[in-house]
Amino acid sequence: MEYPAADIVRATAADGWIWGFALLQNYRTLYPQAVDSDDPRYTGGFGRFRHYPQPFTPDNTDIVTPNNDTPYSWGWLDLRAEPWVVSVPAIGDRYYVLPFHDLDTVHAGFVGARTTGQDAGDYPIAGPEWTGPPPDGISGVVRAATQFVGILGRTYLAGPNDVATLKGVQEQYVLRPLSEFTGIATPGPADEPAWPIWREDCMDSAEFFAVLDFLLPFFPVRDEVRELRERLAGLGVDGTGTFEPGTLPEEVRAAIEQGITEGRGRLDEANRHAVKSVGLFGTREQLGTDFLTRAVGVDKGIYGLPAEEAWYGGWAVDDRGNRPPDASGRAYTIHFPADALPPARFFWSATMYRLPERLLVANPIDRYSIGDRTPGLHYDADGGLTLYVQKGRPADPARAANWLPAPDGPFSVIIRMYGPDSAVLDGSWDLPPLTAQD
Repeated sequence: MEYPAADIVRATAADGWIWGFALLQNYRTLYPQAVDSDDPRYTGGFGRFRHYPQPFTPDNTDIVTPNNDTPYSWGWLDLRAEPWVVSVPAIGDRYYVLPFHDLDTVHAGFVGARTTGQDAGDYPIAGPEWTGPPPDGISGVVRAATQFVGILGRTYLAGPNDVATLKGVQEQYVLRPLSEFTGIATPGPADEPAWPIWREDCMDSAEFFAVLDFLLPFFPVRDEVRELRERLAGLGVDGTGTFEPGTLPEEVRAAIEQGITEGRGRLDEANRHAVKSVGLFGTREQLGTDFLTRAVGVDKGIYGLPAEEAWYGGWAVDDRGNRPPDASGRAYTIHFPADALPPARFFWSATMYRLPERLLVANPIDRYSIGDRTPGLHYDADGGLTLYVQKGRPADPARAANWLPAPDGPFSVIIRMYGPDSAVLDGSWDLPPLTAQD
């Protein structure tokens, strides 16, 4: 095979790494959950939900920056043979959302309180090559761009006493093949892929493109990435599953690895400036061709929801310029004035994560997030709200009621607003500073 010049190989590898970053990070979750039955994170394979009615704790490490507000319902769909139908119950006034994401984590569609309402319903999810009509009585179909689709459902938990009720709601989320739903003949199963074993070190080596080459057949070429896919094919990453880094000429492999390093550097730099979720997550129409921004969203919080569903914000730096904030030697406050409390249709929360892992922080009161649903929250005399972010419990009971425990080291606090007000989306409402205390 004749390869392009080294500078072209390097540039293609950098662009391909940034575009493929989301696919491999998605596969990093898909493999243990849907393929590797020996992994404790296994959800049962494709076409099954695995529900987690309990809120997340520091022991849960499936994904980074997990939310502690809406316990998860995980599911994966193989759409190659036929569509699947998700059925939901009447859910009353409880918030929920079942988002369906493509292999590159872009959202194909949503079923939930904000988009489809809180009545019972049946919703088909179809792959890119399915052309059949929707079943009788169903007006629309969620159409995915890839043959494999993930679901990370969220359902509101009102507190520890609500776990049993929440579990009952989750168990009424049902997945069925279209043939079972309609009673038509079942099509033959699709061939079982030769799934590559997930290895963490592949992200920063030429093995990255071997995994990407495996995934490409399940992602039909789209116009917005056609030119890049053609350039990748020039390196042998053509979707045949035959890309083998070990057979590359030494200079080609070196150029690919240099491109990966360049791509990683571009992502790290973009990450430094991203502190809000607006534009990081969404549908294909919303995200367009800004693959770097999409990679930032995946790196900061894979499977994040679009801002109109759930707005995320945080602090990369405190009010004194410390980056990242560090609780090993100082305490912090977050003060919301009475007229600037987080404006959310459903609810809001602030969740603590330790860095660099971006996982929940173990603490003596098992509090991993705080928000408008936290029992006993103490508001200021004027109606404002001050949160106390520090590693040790405050001595003052009023401050202890508003304590968000921090690690003995660097941390990140993420604010989430479910159903954010338009003032949040247009930027007229903004986060207050993370204020360091002497």
